[in-house]
Amino acid sequence: MSALRGARLMAFAGATDLERARDFYAGTLGLEVDHQDGFACQFRCGDTLLRVTRVDEVVPAPYTVLGWRVEDIESSIRELAARGVEFQRYDALSQDELGAWSAPGGARVAWFRDPDGNTLSIAQIA
Repeated sequence: MSALRGARLMAFAGATDLERARDFYAGTLGLEVDHQDGFACQFRCGDTLLRVTRVDEVVPAPYTVLGWRVEDIESSIRELAARGVEFQRYDALSQDELGAWSAPGGARVAWFRDPDGNTLSIAQIA
């Protein structure tokens, strides 16, 4: 058995301004702050910890770096939009009026960005 197989996953994202990141992840997304120091702001996401680390420069990846699985994507989109989250539109994808894309396997996905340009998503898995 792998030493990591039963270990809890910890996620990481970079931010140039920890206070701005805290405002977004805690204030806008509603995540619980677990710890903050001069190096990072750490949030609780269920059993997973998200550590947003201070960096000099964020080079946004051209793909999703963090995502949350939700039970009801439509209500999640509406709630996040009401909190100021702007959902992304992609020309290559057929997205509904809320910005959700229906994958061939039945999942529905919507994307948004954090203040540093990291692409985040919510997904309702079929």
